[in-house]
Amino acid sequence: MKLLLAMSKKIEIGIIGGSGYVAGELLRILVNHPYGAIKYVQSKSQHDKKVSSIHNDLIGDCQLKFTEFWDTTVDVIFLCGGHQQSKKFLSENYVAPEIKIIDLSQDFRLGNTKQSHGRDFVYGLPEHNIEKIKNTQSIANPGCFATAITLSLLPVIQLIKEDVHIHAITGSTGSGQSASPSTHFSWRNNNVSIYKAFSHQHLGEINETLRDVCPEFNAEVNFIPIRGNFTRGIFTSIYFKATLSEEDLITRFKNHYKHSPFVIVADVNPDLKQVINTNKILVYPKKHEDKVLIISVIDNLIKGAAGQAVQNLNLMFGIKESAGLKLKSVAF
Repeated sequence: MKLLLAMSKKIEIGIIGGSGYVAGELLRILVNHPYGAIKYVQSKSQHDKKVSSIHNDLIGDCQLKFTEFWDTTVDVIFLCGGHQQSKKFLSENYVAPEIKIIDLSQDFRLGNTKQSHGRDFVYGLPEHNIEKIKNTQSIANPGCFATAITLSLLPVIQLIKEDVHIHAITGSTGSGQSASPSTHFSWRNNNVSIYKAFSHQHLGEINETLRDVCPEFNAEVNFIPIRGNFTRGIFTSIYFKATLSEEDLITRFKNHYKHSPFVIVADVNPDLKQVINTNKILVYPKKHEDKVLIISVIDNLIKGAAGQAVQNLNLMFGIKESAGLKLKSVAF
C-alpha cells in the first residue's frame, strides 16, 4: 500500500454514511484527489439518489449514486455515519484487516476505546502522531474543537503551570446536518450562546493528548464553547500565565511546526475567513504582560474533519501529506 504513489493503480475509497456535512466535504476533496478514486458512497436513507442531489456543490463533478450497501473491494473506508454509528457498523460488519479505516466519529478517540473490533485505532492528529499514523491500519480522526485547541497548546504545554482558559466559537455546521432548535436559522441568526460549559466532549481527547506529550501536565483546562451565528469555522482564544518573552514564544511555535504544512504561525491577528474552505490552521501567539494569548482559526468541516481525514489518508498510503488539499480560502 505504501508504494501506491509509484503505481498506476489509484487508492480505491469507500464512504460509509455519505449524506451528511462532513461526508459532503470529504467528497468535494476526494473527487479531485490525484491518487484517490471513490468507488462507492453508502447511505441507507438516500440510496439510489444521485450524490449531487444531496451535495449540490458536486453537480457536474460527481456522477455517483448513493448505494444502500458497502463492499470490501476497496483499499480504505471512511466512516462518516456519526457518533455511535461507527461502533454499530463494525459490530455488524466484518472489515478485513488489510482494509484501512478512517473513522470521523468520536467512537475510538479515547483510552481503551482505541482498541476495538480487533483493531488499534491511532489518534489521527498528524502534527502529533505522524509516525504512528504512517504505520497504522485504523485512524480515529480528532474532533474539530480538539484539533484547534490542541494544536494551539502543543508547543507550550511544558510551560503551563496554572489553569488554561479557552473560549471557542463555532459555526452551526459543527452540530451536523440534522435539524435542531439551536441550528435553526431563525434562532441562530443574529444570536450567540454558550453550551456545555466546562463539560464539552472534546475535553477528554484534548487532555489525553496534552498529557501524552507532557505526562506531568496537571493544570485545569477551562473550556467555554460558544455557538456562533455563522455556518462554518472555529475561532479560539486561549490564555494562561507564563514567564517567557514574546520572541521566545513565537520561536517555540515556529520551530514546533516547521515541518507541518498546514499549520501557519501568523504574524498578524487572524480572522476566520482566512481559513474557510482550507485545511489550514492559523495560530497567533502573543504575550500580554504575564499572560500568553493564543488565537487560532480553522474550518471545522475541513481541518476539523474531512480535510484532516484526507491528510491522514495521504500519510497512511505514503503519499505527499498535502495531496488533494491545496485549497484556497474564501476571503469575501
